[in-house]
Amino acid sequence: MLSTARVFACNFKPSQSPPLRSKTQMEARTRSPQSTFSRSGSLSPPRESLREENGGGTVITLQEWQGWGTESPLPERVAEIVHELKYLEKDFNAQMSFGGVGGKLQGDFKIQEDKKHRATYQALGDSEKKLQFFSARQIACRLLGSRGYLCQKCWLALEDCMCSKVIPCALWHGIRFWLYMHPKDFLRQNNTGKLLWQVFGVKAATLCLFGIAEHEEIMWNTFALAGKSNVWCLYPNKNAPTKLVQDSFAQESLGGLECPSTTTNREKILNFILIDGTWNNSAAMFRRLKEQAKLAWGEEDLPCISLAMGASAMHKLRSPQQCF
Repeated sequence: MLSTARVFACNFKPSQSPPLRSKTQMEARTRSPQSTFSRSGSLSPPRESLREENGGGTVITLQEWQGWGTESPLPERVAEIVHELKYLEKDFNAQMSFGGVGGKLQGDFKIQEDKKHRATYQALGDSEKKLQFFSARQIACRLLGSRGYLCQKCWLALEDCMCSKVIPCALWHGIRFWLYMHPKDFLRQNNTGKLLWQVFGVKAATLCLFGIAEHEEIMWNTFALAGKSNVWCLYPNKNAPTKLVQDSFAQESLGGLECPSTTTNREKILNFILIDGTWNNSAAMFRRLKEQAKLAWGEEDLPCISLAMGASAMHKLRSPQQCF
């Protein structure tokens, strides 16, 4: 879905960035997070930094967490699950290993851990707690499985790092993107949403992970300050009128504006939510956005915009709708 975001961004900046080249083939071999490669991008910490003799502190540092593309604190539930996985290694006397699409747990450890996490999930009676547990576990496993293997900047295998090909560009100061990402898309090598903060920076394109309380709180606190009129979601909402970008912002001529990196008028910033997930997952994510909108503004009506049909060849390829 996020291939449309680059087209959308082009409507608001004076010049286009050079096209970016990225590999989308996911690495399928089984791996342990001990392996390291010479790097051209940003190397994630090796496996050894997980091990702590005194058993205290956190095994994922704030610096490591933020290196993956966020400015948020390390989510508490993610840190807890990372600790639990570490101790399960000792209890089961089986080392964690990861492989396949998404860096899933494999081997004997996976069998034992799967039983434990399913029991934990079932014991959670509240649906909100279940979602938070699901999201945190997905992210924790991906963090551990990617250590020493993926570049922290481009999320590609270190030998395929493309960071040197990315040319940063300042986004128009009146826009802020919120990349609302499903946890199953976090650290996926073929994810395209990550290009937003690689190009525009993490302040202009902020990562918000679905089901992570700290991330969603930061996003909605910002929306509360901005006001409903300055929040838009790029999504084809069938139950409400969906405006085209051209119609919604035709009054503002942005083509001749320069791109200063900062702004002092928070009220003028337009916040755009870009849902990053499969079409099936995006439906649940959009429902959650509407629920939060009702809590914030008293109604589920979340302003939505779409791109005109034919705006992007990649959009035509990936979208099942006639217009997005």
